[in-house]
Amino acid sequence: MKYDLIVAGGGFTGVAGAVAAAREGAKVLLIERYGFLGGAACACYVNPFMRYTLKTEQGTELLSKGIFEEILDRLDALGGLKENRDTFSEELLKLVLDRLTKEAGVKVLFHSYLQAVHKEGKHITSVRVVNKSGTMELAADYFIDATGDADLSALAGCPYHVGREADQLCQPMTLCFRLANVDMEAFKRVRPKINGIYQQFQREGKIKNPREDVLIFYHVSDGVIHFNSTRVVKLSPLDAFDLSETERRAREQVYELYHFMKDNIEGFENCTLLASAPQTGVRESRMVDGAYTLTEEDLCGCRKFEDSIACGNYGVDIHSPDGSGTHRRLLPHTDYYTIPYRSLLPKGADNLLVAGRCISSTHEAQSGYRIMPICCCIGEAAGLAAGLALQSNCMPAEISVEKLHERMDHYNCRY
Repeated sequence: MKYDLIVAGGGFTGVAGAVAAAREGAKVLLIERYGFLGGAACACYVNPFMRYTLKTEQGTELLSKGIFEEILDRLDALGGLKENRDTFSEELLKLVLDRLTKEAGVKVLFHSYLQAVHKEGKHITSVRVVNKSGTMELAADYFIDATGDADLSALAGCPYHVGREADQLCQPMTLCFRLANVDMEAFKRVRPKINGIYQQFQREGKIKNPREDVLIFYHVSDGVIHFNSTRVVKLSPLDAFDLSETERRAREQVYELYHFMKDNIEGFENCTLLASAPQTGVRESRMVDGAYTLTEEDLCGCRKFEDSIACGNYGVDIHSPDGSGTHRRLLPHTDYYTIPYRSLLPKGADNLLVAGRCISSTHEAQSGYRIMPICCCIGEAAGLAAGLALQSNCMPAEISVEKLHERMDHYNCRY
């Protein structure tokens, strides 16, 4: 079957890209390896949303709008968003994304892995996926790589780089988990002391986890605490055996942290290990080589590009690729940077757009824009760009950025 657009990856990025293109009249297929949409939010329990607002003299404004704001509102209407509008229910998010794609007319193919990409010169003609039906050859005029790992781009032979420049090590992988039956009043009292106790245990050799502190968030459910605190370093997110070992190490760290909290922290005496995510989360892997490489200086200098397609003010946030420590460069809440459209244009394939955390950037810049609200907006822009290319019968690099901005204005995007 032939489509106008095939989107690989059903996270925030891919859903936004697929829905945006479908709303512009494109016949869209969205391919996802799990049995649900939501990507890292649902498969890796990445929660809450990191900063997506701007402070002005008039108050607080959204930096991430368009489809992301629509998702927030739909979550809120279902009771799946806490008052702060950053902590959310991934179970209700799955439903929201199902409904959003269905209403837009997006065809969704779950439980399917990319296996191969076929090209004629620099033009991708089809992708092959493997699933319960066996193998399927799927053709389209345009493609969006929203896999996070740039899987489609790599299979298409597009050049890319991995991790930090010096040694190609990526930010560590993390398995998020939840503890239930926590005495919340006691937790609030003792919370400022937890890291001190944890670090003392590390010095005494009682904690093997290399992370320097315990990163804890609230959950949508009372009595449940969310942990983003495991840290697996020096293993490749692009190697199947390394990924398998990562899952095993991360589960040991979950158990270690669970007992650290239960045995030593007031309020956790009766806690239970509620759940760990279906998959360990990957912060960084491949980044394509594109028409423009976004840098740390672009982010920290709050650069505004003429071909901007998304905004953000989440700063550099590099979890040490080889041990403990986290390097951060915080940005003011009153300013922001933008993402250039050129960073979505990979070298090596003329009818491919790349969206999400694998766009063309440096290791340092990727640590800032990789968060879900920004990636969702990048995805929406990619979908609208694909729609324009289809309507104009041209390649994505040839579309009018002015016309792209007009379509983004129509859908209340911010860029």
